[in-house]
Parts: sequence; C-alpha cells; structure tokens
Amino acid sequence: MYAVLMTGGKQYRVEAGSTLVVEKVGGEPGSSVTFERILLVGDGDAVTVGSPTVAGASVSATVLGEALGPKIVVFKFKQKVKYRRRTGHRQHLTRLRIDSISAHGKTVKAQPPEPAAPKAAATPARTPRRAVKAQAAKPTRRQAATEAVAPAEPKPKPSRRRVAPKASGSTEQGLAAPKRARRTKASSETETTEAAEEASSAQETKPKPRTRRTAKPDTESAKEE
Repeated sequence: MYAVLMTGGKQYRVEAGSTLVVEKVGGEPGSSVTFERILLVGDGDAVTVGSPTVAGASVSATVLGEALGPKIVVFKFKQKVKYRRRTGHRQHLTRLRIDSISAHGKTVKAQPPEPAAPKAAATPARTPRRAVKAQAAKPTRRQAATEAVAPAEPKPKPSRRRVAPKASGSTEQGLAAPKRARRTKASSETETTEAAEEASSAQETKPKPRTRRTAKPDTESAKEE
C-alpha cells in the first residue's frame, strides 16, 4: 500500500518503512507525527483519489531529526541606480520515517528497524615490500634503549697531515732509502780542495783567446818626409 500526502505545500509519495525529508515539522527527534491530508491511496490495483482528500485516511511517521537544504543565493538588482543586494538562504527541513498507512479501515505497518550490527574488525591492508624492508631496518625499542644507556665511542677525526707509510718486514727495510751521512769538518775541507783543483784544471785546459794583429804605423817614412 502507498499514499500521496501533502505537507508544506508539496506532495510526497510514501510507503510503510520509507524515509523522506519534508519542510520543517514541529516535534523533537523520536516523537510521532500524523498527516491527515491524504490526496491518494493505492492498494494493489485499487486506487482511491480524494476530492480533494481521502476521507478517513492518515499516515503516521516518526521524527528522526532536522536538516538544512541547499544554499540559495538571492540577488536584487535595479538598473541605472546603484542598488545591489545579495543574500543567502538555507531552508530548515525535517527527516521522517513512515510507520503506518491507514485507509478504508485497513492499516499497513512498517517492520521495526533492525538493530545495528557491531562493526567487524577491519582487515589489515597489505603493506608493500618496501614498507616491510623499511620496518625491518628500523631498530627495535629495546635496541634504542640500550644505545641510549651506553652511547657508542666517538670515532677519531682523520688528521689532514700526510703520514709516510711505515716499512714493515725485512724486505721493506732493505728497499728503504739509505740514511744521509753526517757532514764533518774533514769532509768539507776535502770537498773544497777538490773543487779548487777542478777549477784550476778547467782554466789550464781552456784555450786562450786569439788576439788580432794590428799594422804598426811606419814611423821612419814619416820622419823622412
């Protein structure tokens, strides 16, 4: 069975157990409301049309709560005059649940609502392999606590000075460069004498520069004249 009721200047087709949103109706959530302005009642193939309403027909509903309609913008404008008005509006509405429909001595009631089932535990989502590897790499709380209690020794900073490689083993000692001998007074004297001898020998072996001969003036002929 279904019915067409009128409320708030609008018509609604309802059935037992259906929910609808209508213009604001006085009543707190959980209270019952009865509509007696029924325009049409249908029961299978039999349809009863009221003139203007169906006598003895009524619809009972339960208030679920209040709601707000969509926002409407109201803009007023006048030409050649600086007149502009812009306002917004949201209509107050009421949500209802139809409990029963009565007509021609017959009443059809809605089934009571089923209690809400407890929510099942959500199955854990499958984590990607990258996340699993990242979790495995992270230290556990126990490891973090031990590290906090006993901090690791600080590593020494590398020095910027160049260090010669140390010779290790007999073979490396043999290949190492010989030590520089100390310079004594006698050795320095011998070195100076050797240097002087080498300089003198170089001077002796060096050929003397060739001198050019110049013609001498004939003095005797000049005197005779």
